[in-house]
Amino acid sequence: MDKDIQTAIEAAVFRRLIEHFGERTDVQNIDLMNLSGFCRNCLSKWYSAAAQELGQEVDYEQAREIVYGMPYSEWKAKYQLEATEEQLAAFKNDKQK
Repeated sequence: MDKDIQTAIEAAVFRRLIEHFGERTDVQNIDLMNLSGFCRNCLSKWYSAAAQELGQEVDYEQAREIVYGMPYSEWKAKYQLEATEEQLAAFKNDKQK
C-alpha cells in the first residue's frame, strides 16, 4: 500500500473515532480506561505528542478541544458524571496490574 494512502486511511479512521466518541458522550472516560486502558484524554496527549514530533505546536488543551469537539471544561460540565465506587475500584485494580 502506498504510504500516502495508508496515512489518509489512518487519518479517516482517527476522524471516525473522534466522531464516534462525540456521539457516545454517555461513555465516561473511566469506563474507557477500565475497558481499554485509554480514554479521550490519552488521545489528546497522543495528539499533542504527535504534533510535536512533526514540529507543530498543539498543546494538551488544544488537543483536548480537538478530541472532545469543544473545550474540555464545557464537555466536563455537560457530560462527565462522578465515578462510582465500582468504577474507581476497577481503575485502581487495573493500575496495580
